[in-house]
Amino acid sequence: MPVYTSTRYNLSRWKMANRVLTPSELIQAHDLLGEIRQRLNELAAGDPATLFAFRRKIAKELVYDERGKTSERVKLKARKFGEQDGICPECGEQLPEKGAHLDRKNAMDGYTPANTNLIHAECHTRRQAARGWS
Repeated sequence: MPVYTSTRYNLSRWKMANRVLTPSELIQAHDLLGEIRQRLNELAAGDPATLFAFRRKIAKELVYDERGKTSERVKLKARKFGEQDGICPECGEQLPEKGAHLDRKNAMDGYTPANTNLIHAECHTRRQAARGWS
């Protein structure tokens, strides 16, 4: 069981930092990445433009797997703005109509209404720095 220190974790405000792969899992991840790169090169058949397009498509879809699509997050931001009456729960000040950030309480749980707050970009930066993540 890991030890949680007050400098890295404050369990009353947020959950522990994202899980880190073990050394053996890192090896597996690197092996998988090598297999994916080999397969992309085979699919591209030596065409750099096709290889670039395949890489971009795969990267975009993997980001969607973690973060959801942009249109979904835009809808969630509007919903959270209404639920929070346009107030940042971090500082208590009025949120701007554009430029506020969705902050996940637990990154692994994704962008859901129950797992997010809409906060000022500056509040988000401060919160990330306080957690040691920026």
